[in-house]
This record gives sequence, structure tokens and C-alpha cells, in this order.
Amino acid sequence: MDPWTVRGGPDEVVDRTRRWLSGDADVPLVVETSGSTGTPKRVVLARAAVLASVQASAARVGATGPWVLALPPTYVAGLQVIARSLVAGHAPTLLERDGWPSGEGWFASLVPTQLTRMLADPADVAALRRAHTVLLGGGPIGAGLRARAAEAGVRVVATYGSAETAGGCVYDGLPLDGVAVAVGEGGRIRIAGPTLFSGYDGRPDLTAEALVGGWFLTSDAGRLDEDGRLVVLGRVDDVIVTGGLNVPGPAVAERLRQHPAVAAAEVLGVPDPEWGRRVVAFVVGPVGLDELRDWVAEAHPRAWAPRQLVRLDAVPLLANGKPDRQALVRAATEAGAG
Repeated sequence: MDPWTVRGGPDEVVDRTRRWLSGDADVPLVVETSGSTGTPKRVVLARAAVLASVQASAARVGATGPWVLALPPTYVAGLQVIARSLVAGHAPTLLERDGWPSGEGWFASLVPTQLTRMLADPADVAALRRAHTVLLGGGPIGAGLRARAAEAGVRVVATYGSAETAGGCVYDGLPLDGVAVAVGEGGRIRIAGPTLFSGYDGRPDLTAEALVGGWFLTSDAGRLDEDGRLVVLGRVDDVIVTGGLNVPGPAVAERLRQHPAVAAAEVLGVPDPEWGRRVVAFVVGPVGLDELRDWVAEAHPRAWAPRQLVRLDAVPLLANGKPDRQALVRAATEAGAG
């Protein structure tokens, strides 16, 4: 059976998802990845995988109900919002068109950038307090953001997953029922279970590399803490090898975000003739490189401190709310190493 490629505006995707959920169970769907580090992949998901995710998510949060669609519907996070709402018997509320629901007990899925902005708006905060649960994924979630959400009375659950796992499959560090998580060689995260994708459409070579022995080999590094919870350290390539040292970019970025003058920050490694890769800080806020280097060195080895600062008016984002890494690398290259 030919798969259904998820495309179109919110109303179109909602209608097509409704028909897909009630139609021939042998017809899979194809959802594209964000392409944040290169060419997007076409991920094939069976209906059984999507429904396994829907059911496991509902079991973990302890309830079902209507969902608010605040994410692009053609990416897996938005698609799952639609599927969860429809399976629960409710058409999703389209935030951009309809605003927040007036009642209580509904659900939403956001990325960290969205929640950060919403917590600065009293009307959004008042609405989010009425939500049963706000799932938060799609990027690093700092302790400061979680603390601000808790102080505002918003119940947040941090999720980890990808299109290949039919969306978030690890909630607050613990895998959903039926999902297995392991950390392999080099700290690479592996995932197994009923929510896994069937393969990459038209790319059996990539499928063979990613699906090995029933496990999906992610591109992320992590560790299991003393309680057995998964701690995601970032993408494997987020570990910046600079001058022979390994620098965890996400940890440096989180430290930069704690600076009182920094509104937003990302950290990447950029090719450098002297260091191999140099640590580059992309920052929104009136702060200088020397100050940021000292700030990082107060909490981490000084060798982790950025060697280049690129000031931004705003962090460039992809359509799904994730940082546009390719645009950031271009900005750093154009600015030079000075």
C-alpha cells in the first residue's frame, strides 16, 4: 500500500488524519524530519506505531481529552497532537486561529522557545494553568525554564523522542510503557518498542544503519542517572572536539542562558584551522565575549568557554520551533573567527 505523506495546512491534516485513523490499517504514513542538520528524512510510520504512542502517552499522563495544536501539523509532534485529540474523541483546537480553550483539563505540546515566550505573557500563563499537562520537547529544557513553569502553576512534562519513535517516547527521563531505552558505545541512545518507525521511505541504506537488531540507533548522546532516568546530553555531534578536548555544547549553552543579560543562547562547533572546531556562542543579549568566557569558566573548565561570539536579534528557528543549526553555522562562518 502506498503511504500517505503528511502535508498541508492544519485543517487538511486534521481531516486526513481522521480518515487515516479509521481507514485501512495497512496504509502507513510518511512524516518528514525537521532537517535541522541536513536533508530531511522521510520517516514511515505504521498506524500501530502511532496508536501505541497515543495510548502510552495517555497512560503516562493519566488522562485523555482535547488537545491544543500549537505546532506545525506536518511534523511528528504536531501530528501526534492531532492523533491524540482525535482518538480521545475531540477535534484539536488550533491555537493560531482559535486561541486557548476556555475550559480546563485540556492538553498542549510546546517547544522550549514557545513556553519561554508564553511565560512572559500573563494571558498565556493564565491559560496554561488550566491545562491538565503541557508536554515540552523538541530541544534542550533548562532547569530554569522548568522552575519558572512550576512557579507559574503550569504542569510541564519533558519529553524526548523523534519522528522515528512516533514522537516523544521518554517522559521526564522514563520510557513510556513498552518502550526500552539503552545507552550504547560512546553514550549513543538506543530505543526499542512498539512506537518505532518502519524505515526511511526510499532509503534502505539509511534504514539499515538506523534500525539494528530491533533497536533504533539515535543521533543523541545520553546517560542513565542513579534513578535510571535518561539524561539527554545532546546530539552526538554536539560534543565539540576542540584542540583535542571534548566540550559538551548543550552544557555550555545552558550555562550561557543563566547569565542575567542573555535572553537566548545556542552553542555549536564550527570548523577551525587551528582548533579543529571552535566553540561558538550564539547569543541574544548585550554581553561581550570576555564576560561570557568568564561566566562559563565559573561553572565549567575554562577550556569549555566559547572562542567566538555571534550576537543575534533572535535565534533562527525552523518551522517546528527548533534552532536552525545550518543558519547558525553560516552566521558564524560569515562573521569569521574574530
